[in-house]
Amino acid sequence: MNGTTKDRPRRETIVSREPEVHSGDLVFRGTRVPVETLVDHLKSGYSIEAYLEGFPSVERWQVEAFLELSPEAVEQMKDRGAHTP
Repeated sequence: MNGTTKDRPRRETIVSREPEVHSGDLVFRGTRVPVETLVDHLKSGYSIEAYLEGFPSVERWQVEAFLELSPEAVEQMKDRGAHTP
């Protein structure tokens, strides 16, 4: 995979922030989908699969890499059962 370091994607290949894209919110690179939507979905107990179904422009590797780089996002998922909409 391009943009990786020791098989781990670099943050800039996963997310981006540009003033003209979704008002400068942090989004998954190549999309207009704010990272915050993933965190909100997971905090609400939705599965990654349900998230990806709702936001097909986001790729699974982006979600997994973001969660790996963001331990606080994973912490918020602990002890929550995942459900589908």
